[in-house]
Amino acid sequence: MNERRLEIISPARWGTRGLALAGLLVAGALALPHARAASSNGCEGGGFTVSFSGGAPAASGAFNANVPAGSVGPTITIRGRYVEFDINAATFGVTNWTLTGAPNALDITGGARTSVFASKLPDHRNLVLNGNVALQLDAEDMVITRTGAGLAMKVQAKDCAQGGIFQMEVERDDNTETQFTHTLGAGAVYFDNQNFRDREGDVLPYKNITTTVTNRVNFGNPLSSQFVGRDSPQVARRINHPTCSNVFPNRPTIGGNDTVQHCGGVSVWMVTSGGRMGQVMGEDSTEVAPPATNCTQNCQAQNRVRGRAVVLGFPFPLRNVLVPRTP
Repeated sequence: MNERRLEIISPARWGTRGLALAGLLVAGALALPHARAASSNGCEGGGFTVSFSGGAPAASGAFNANVPAGSVGPTITIRGRYVEFDINAATFGVTNWTLTGAPNALDITGGARTSVFASKLPDHRNLVLNGNVALQLDAEDMVITRTGAGLAMKVQAKDCAQGGIFQMEVERDDNTETQFTHTLGAGAVYFDNQNFRDREGDVLPYKNITTTVTNRVNFGNPLSSQFVGRDSPQVARRINHPTCSNVFPNRPTIGGNDTVQHCGGVSVWMVTSGGRMGQVMGEDSTEVAPPATNCTQNCQAQNRVRGRAVVLGFPFPLRNVLVPRTP
């Protein structure tokens, strides 16, 4: 089965800062009842159209150019066959991230238009993006970047039904962290994946090495037994929320309980300058793999799986939904 991943332009430097642009979202290949592996079939007919509220002509097809700052406007609209979302041009905050439910052999929505994230918002602490917008479109791939004084942001996406299909990257001149707040769409929930908890501590094959199973938080919804995803950080850390404390028993061989301080509809992350937050949908989000490498500059795409990871799937109907929904 062909691997699909978010291809990174490397080692790119743009504007005056140069965002480290080589994070990787991996793709698995083992089929399970509750998620299906991403492949080229998941991107069949995919491709984005990008529109600017400031009057620049809409871009689609093969496109690689700069859009002048005066023609960008406040909102950048991204529309694909399988994926849709909007970008705030001054912050690169993302809203209304949606799977359209368009027909595809690897669809995970049950054919229904599905709100995945209401928003993914970076807090730039009064810095703004106000330069030209660099946009590259190629088949199902999109790369869009913008800079401002002391700040650079990049969004990459693939118009596919599932897989590693989205990530946001940030760089600041002061090298401080940026807070990202992810809010799930209506109906979507974060849950503690019992399939991972039942295998915690097991050593499983990964590529030509092994990796140890740790507990996993995924997101899903009660409507589709195929719909599953996860936040995929690289050089980023999640902020615990004590007001969202969920207690789960460990597997008997470990004993005791585990407290997961994670809300059911919101997650908050601190992202290192040069780091990134990815989004993985479908089977790829339930494979057992080591964490992403700790890389912020001149990173290399080293985490290609090619079907050599164990996929644990997830229970459906969903169990261990995290509460409350918000901190």
